[in-house]
Amino acid sequence: MPSPRKQAPLRCLDSPVRTLDTSIAQVPKKTADPFYLSTAWRQLVTTLIRKRGRRCEQCGRENTRIFGDHVQELKDGGAPLAEANVRLLCGSCHTRKTARARAERVATRYAPSA
Repeated sequence: MPSPRKQAPLRCLDSPVRTLDTSIAQVPKKTADPFYLSTAWRQLVTTLIRKRGRRCEQCGRENTRIFGDHVQELKDGGAPLAEANVRLLCGSCHTRKTARARAERVATRYAPSA
């Protein structure tokens, strides 16, 4: 019968990858673009609410917070203070529209060139 082979004890090496404590990570606070805090923008939105009424121009919701939203966003070359470029939207519609516009902007930025 062959003699049993002796196995060397295994030694564990320390992993070069360290654990990152994510519990201390903080999400940076959202800061508004200074343009949307300007007197001119606030006066424009107030004027549009007076003219068009305090209701969402997308879904018709009333009695809710209304946001002035650029039809063509400023980052895409929209006119900043043109009444025709501003719609009054409720929070839900504004969030959806902004997310969709951002996704389209990112998609076109990273689209393969033909």
